[in-house]
Amino acid sequence: MPKPRSADAPPLARWHTQLTDGLDALGLSLSPRQHQELLDYLALLHRWNRVFNLTAVRDPAQMVGRHLLDSLAIVPWVQGPRVLDVGTGAGLPGIPLAIALPEIQFVLVDSNGKKTRFVQQAVGELGLPNVSVEQARVEGFRDARGFDTITSRAFADLHDMLRLTSHLRASGGRWLAMKAGLEELERQALPEGLEATAVPLQVPGESGRRHLIVVQDIDRE
Repeated sequence: MPKPRSADAPPLARWHTQLTDGLDALGLSLSPRQHQELLDYLALLHRWNRVFNLTAVRDPAQMVGRHLLDSLAIVPWVQGPRVLDVGTGAGLPGIPLAIALPEIQFVLVDSNGKKTRFVQQAVGELGLPNVSVEQARVEGFRDARGFDTITSRAFADLHDMLRLTSHLRASGGRWLAMKAGLEELERQALPEGLEATAVPLQVPGESGRRHLIVVQDIDRE
């Protein structure tokens, strides 16, 4: 990739302040190295996005909130030791979560070759040993061990997400779907034995309606 012109250089000082303030608001304590890795990832995404149109958010002023803090807002609900990020796109929420949770193994899946090439590049440049990337349609992807958490912010329909990924859930695993909200029809269409909870998310600097839909086994105790 060519180096960006100075006019296109990411606003690193502003990003640093936004990220520091945002992490404080979320109650997340990350090391200086993790903080820098998040900023390095965002700078790489900003550079590639100028050419390859990886995400719809192109305004640098919005990238910390829309990409990093939005992803990190779900950290308290992520359970390991293995997480699958479905339809990861440019690596969201998978890469920010993997940086924040280095003890958990992440597999990032997307069918788009352009996007998985970027994610592979980002994982390599950042040196993230807990991340692997797969180019595949999720319904055709197989993993014998299964995943303790399956997350996505790309699926518009909760029923489709559950239907296409149920074969990848480990026993007792959960789904985390990042959506505007939970429709009553989606709740009614849940497979037997599962329950869904809509958790409002407060993403620092973002005023839009945002929920995390947690789907897991009904507690029968």
